[in-house]
Amino acid sequence: MREVFAKWLWDLRRSILAWSIGISAVGVLYATFYPTMTTPGLAEFMRNFPSELLTAMGIGDFTTAAGYLGSTTYGILGPILMIVFAASLGSRAIAGDEEAGRLDVLIAHPVPRSGFLVGRAAAMIVALAIAGLVLFAVMIAISGLAQLAEIGAVNLAAASVQLVLLGSVFGALALAAGAATGRRTIAAGSVAIVGVVTYFGNTLGPSIDALAWTQSLSPFHYYSGGEPLRNGLQMFDSLVLAAATVVLVVLAVIAFRRRDLAI
Repeated sequence: MREVFAKWLWDLRRSILAWSIGISAVGVLYATFYPTMTTPGLAEFMRNFPSELLTAMGIGDFTTAAGYLGSTTYGILGPILMIVFAASLGSRAIAGDEEAGRLDVLIAHPVPRSGFLVGRAAAMIVALAIAGLVLFAVMIAISGLAQLAEIGAVNLAAASVQLVLLGSVFGALALAAGAATGRRTIAAGSVAIVGVVTYFGNTLGPSIDALAWTQSLSPFHYYSGGEPLRNGLQMFDSLVLAAATVVLVVLAVIAFRRRDLAI
């Protein structure tokens, strides 16, 4: 399993570099605009904006550093990019090699299917963690220039950790769907459908009595509901996301071991 882990992590090196740069670039782009968001005119505009629409869009208080980053880098594009990165890794881990006809060669080695899948899942999570670490380092580096120092390194680290955990859940979902079907399109589609449904369950559910229960099922609720940029790492929320990842990886192992592979 260690060899599977190390080999796939090495094979992913270019993807890790590209996605780490892309996610961090989005963080820098948004962060450098923060000083212009604290002007009185913009604050008045945001106060007059319909609160329901802001909630549906995942936008909070733009006049504080934590609120601004929580609505932009860590609120919209950051999670989207991390989830897309995770989905690409999860869908490639099993289904990608199976569709390309390489999986038979890989599993012909004396490694059980469960060890092969767990090794690749671990490499996927480490790849996401590297992207999160790069984002954290970049945000720390520009915090003075972008006037984000009030957030603090501890809270930035907490938000980055929970962003990685959010990505891990969706990456494990793609892995499980790919392991069960051998189809990358199904794996990626599963992430897209679940991502959209759970996002709106988190943002719109609380405003509709009949759908209020959906928020507790959304990974986005456990990612940002505790506002880690303001309050630090939320242990319960982090454990829920980690547990969901583990459960999905276990389901992926079960499906992969039982299925006749298309090789």
